[in-house]
Amino acid sequence: MDNFFMNKALDEAYEAYELDEVPIGAVIVKDGRIIGKGYNRKEVSLDTTNHAEIMAIKEASKNLKNWRLTGCTMYVTVEPCPMCAGAIVNSRITELVIGTMDPKGGACGSLYNIVEDDRLNHRVEVRRGILEEECSNIMKDFFKKLR
Repeated sequence: MDNFFMNKALDEAYEAYELDEVPIGAVIVKDGRIIGKGYNRKEVSLDTTNHAEIMAIKEASKNLKNWRLTGCTMYVTVEPCPMCAGAIVNSRITELVIGTMDPKGGACGSLYNIVEDDRLNHRVEVRRGILEEECSNIMKDFFKKLR
């Protein structure tokens, strides 16, 4: 199931790519079905907080009518930044599945590890490297196109 849902997150990343946004996508799953999805929309919305993870959290919370996303799994193509890692912890997401790591800005194991920090009141179970090559390649293609 991990590959299936990460492919859905990749579909979201391709939506961002088509808008010339950094191609990151996320989906949130509960009980085997997608309840939230999102892709980066910073440029088109002129809002720096419109990251894929934030968009997915907002949609999932609206669909569940609850800010607590306990029992949910987020699939995201690229390791979340500090802002998104904080939102993942604060929304009480149970599990995070990451496609590729971000050594320059990641906050789920690369530069920081907010989601697994024992000092916080909630920790997230994390799995890394699901469809890593595909998730990495879309980012490489995007930034190559910009040059």
